[in-house]
Amino acid sequence: MPPHLTRAGGGGNDARMKVRKLACIGAWLALACGWLPAQQDAAPPAREPESEVISEPVPPEVASSAVAAVAKLGEEVVLGRYQMAVERMNPLWKERAAARMGGMEALEKQLSGVAAEMVRQGISMISFKPQGQPRVYQVSPAMKTVNQGGREVESLVFSKWLVLVPTTTRFRIMREGNPRPLVIESTSYQVAIADKGGNDWTFIDGAGLKTSDLRGLFITLPQNMELPPVAKREIR
Repeated sequence: MPPHLTRAGGGGNDARMKVRKLACIGAWLALACGWLPAQQDAAPPAREPESEVISEPVPPEVASSAVAAVAKLGEEVVLGRYQMAVERMNPLWKERAAARMGGMEALEKQLSGVAAEMVRQGISMISFKPQGQPRVYQVSPAMKTVNQGGREVESLVFSKWLVLVPTTTRFRIMREGNPRPLVIESTSYQVAIADKGGNDWTFIDGAGLKTSDLRGLFITLPQNMELPPVAKREIR
């Protein structure tokens, strides 16, 4: 851990513990979503589709729609409505996590305790906002009837948008014996996924996420794709 995150005033040991917990278990859903990837088996090697998949030009409104959806989710979570984060978790990711947790009921029970655990540890979220340039990918090949040269043909096309949306989140940690709170700024990202032609975005938190995790779900993503940076620093 960087030294500047360990030199807290009174209650320093407790603050360090809380900062480590934030670092281990995610950015905005601090005690749950970022914890899930580490509990899963390594993603199997992704296989490329045998047939060529047709891409289409990316409309500018795709990125703006994903960013707006992440901003809306952040607003809800900052207000303490953590259930929204659970409900909007990407279904494929949620199913994989549930398999490791012993079922969907066990997973949702774990996630539903986030708010109470944050209060117990004196952690609150100050702000959450998209910040940075989103990157758009096309994923989930599927057969679709398209018009080619005036005739209808069945072709393999991408059916979903996947957008990497960088985010910045600030947490406040109250330390025992020290009236001055510790403020941590977390730089991370959300993976926003939606069917083409729709704005029903679901999310995967970027904390602890690896490229192999994403390619295990969406096999056509580039093998050399780079994920946005994840980092934390103390705000003085």
